Amino acid sequence: MEKTMLETLEYNKIIESIEAFAICDEAKSEIGKLHPTTDYERIQQLMDETSEAREILNASTSIPLLGNNHIEQLLIKVEKNGILQPNELESIGHMMVTTDKMKRFMQDHHFLAPTITTYASSMFEYKDIKNEINRCIYQHRVDDKASQNLGKIRKQKSILEARMKTKLDTMTKSSNIKKYLQDQTVTVKNNRYVLQVKANYKQMVPGVVVEKSTTGSTYFIEPTAINRYQEELQHLNIEEEQEVYQILAYLTALIYEDMVGIKITLETFIAYDVIFAKAKYSHSIDGKKVSVNTSNKTRIINGRHPLLGNEAVPLNFEIGRDYQGLVITGPNTGGKTVALKTVGLFTAMVQSGLHVPVDEASEFGIYGQILVDIGDGQSIEQSLSTFSAHIQQIIRILKSANPYSLVILDEIGSGTDPVEGEGLAIAILETLHERGATILATSHYGKVKTFARDHKGFINGKMDFDIATLKPTYQLIMGEAGESNAFVIALRLGMEAHIINRAHLETYGQAHNYNADSELFASKEIVTAIKSKKPKAMEKSIQIQGEDRLYQRGDQVTIPSMHSKGIVYQAENYKKEVIVMIEDKKTTLHRRLLNLKIPAEQLYPEGYDFDILFKSKEYRKQDKLMSRKYVKDRVFEVDTKDL
Repeated sequence: MEKTMLETLEYNKIIESIEAFAICDEAKSEIGKLHPTTDYERIQQLMDETSEAREILNASTSIPLLGNNHIEQLLIKVEKNGILQPNELESIGHMMVTTDKMKRFMQDHHFLAPTITTYASSMFEYKDIKNEINRCIYQHRVDDKASQNLGKIRKQKSILEARMKTKLDTMTKSSNIKKYLQDQTVTVKNNRYVLQVKANYKQMVPGVVVEKSTTGSTYFIEPTAINRYQEELQHLNIEEEQEVYQILAYLTALIYEDMVGIKITLETFIAYDVIFAKAKYSHSIDGKKVSVNTSNKTRIINGRHPLLGNEAVPLNFEIGRDYQGLVITGPNTGGKTVALKTVGLFTAMVQSGLHVPVDEASEFGIYGQILVDIGDGQSIEQSLSTFSAHIQQIIRILKSANPYSLVILDEIGSGTDPVEGEGLAIAILETLHERGATILATSHYGKVKTFARDHKGFINGKMDFDIATLKPTYQLIMGEAGESNAFVIALRLGMEAHIINRAHLETYGQAHNYNADSELFASKEIVTAIKSKKPKAMEKSIQIQGEDRLYQRGDQVTIPSMHSKGIVYQAENYKKEVIVMIEDKKTTLHRRLLNLKIPAEQLYPEGYDFDILFKSKEYRKQDKLMSRKYVKDRVFEVDTKDL
């Protein structure tokens, strides 16, 4: 499956979320390689692993996983004949201690997770190596007890250092030397004991200049009186370095000898880290293990897009039994694209062995490829139009489509002349169906709805729209085509029914009586007013203008001087000015130029979102996105009249 198509479905964001639950870098790297597979047995195994890991997490959140100690890099160093340093040996020792803990932990939880707990049996025990590291290394250095010779050398060093300090302390207190010193404190410079002598008197203290201060005012001199001790100490330092090297080389050799076992243990730790990261992610999205099949049958019950969480309206969807093609229609921003992405993303996740946030009775078909065309797809580098980019992507999809393909097409045929777009959309759907692909598509075209209704193997679906509130519900209803909400909304907003009747006839070639719908809306409004205990609002004449009532947003008004009507966009201000939307143009008028036709409370339900009426689809989409989270470098313009 192509990486770009998976990214269109936001699969990469799911992987990033799982990586955040991993502990070591090696596990994060392995999670980054997750990819959908077509291996039925492998998918089942991966989901079973996640399920068992969740059972363990439910019983104990303290899993003895390996920390981020970069063990893999240390083993590479050993293989290249490098000598491990004390802190690096401690990391290896820590892994061995954690190995013992993990083996015991998995034994204790075998009844909860009979499969993944057996993986610990492949982890080696390193009692001898672990004991040697613990004996020889302490607090990031080779311990004195690591060898008899090292202990002897360090003891001799301590004696010599004590003698030198005594000698130097005596000199700093001597009246012959004291007056030449900048400071009476004995200092170590370049591993040599020195006195701090004033620059003007450097000749007065016999010895070797080891260093001088940056200002030049102080010379650090090793007195001749301790030269013999210093040379002997330097010799012991060399002996100590050689002995430490031999001990580190010995411990590194022990690790090299058991390199195969250590690598297997490390791989097991990484595997556990990956498994528990997937289990933690599953818990975070309330994911479930689902059944899979090789017959291209998918059934989603109460699925929620994992990136939307509880904000997502549950998706119920089915395909592959009685039909292989679904055409979804509905209003803009009604959730069509989210529905497509949810199905595609779930499929990719399931084929990666991941849990998905659905009811457990859900099932998914296994597809050889997921082919996607969602979004504008415009290529700026090649100066392609939106439509051209869509067509190029669809051509690629048509070349690849086969009975093992899941094809997802958003707004098929859009971006060009509607008549030609309809024909092109139908031809593409027919071709994909002939090639045996499973098809999910969205469209606004009436003929595409008719095609899906009449063509065997296809079914219509719609994103529901609540006419009473003029808001989408974001629910997918299978088996029904979406209606033209534009006519109903226009009727609801006060357009005369005979105009809408004419528009319907022109659009669909058949008559429809919207007068009856108008009466239905009126009756609904009366019932709503009674239920809300506001009958007086319905009894008022819609021509009332009283000075005591300010114009409110949503009021329908007439402008006699302009022989037109409009909707109040911004409520009346203290200057008695009102911003009115007249044929998509905002105009500021004094209230004396207006007549109230229908009050907003009689046109819209309480809490109605006027952005649906006044703002573009793109504005609402951007506003919703940016109100939900910060989006870097995302900018969109706001009309100053909205402020």
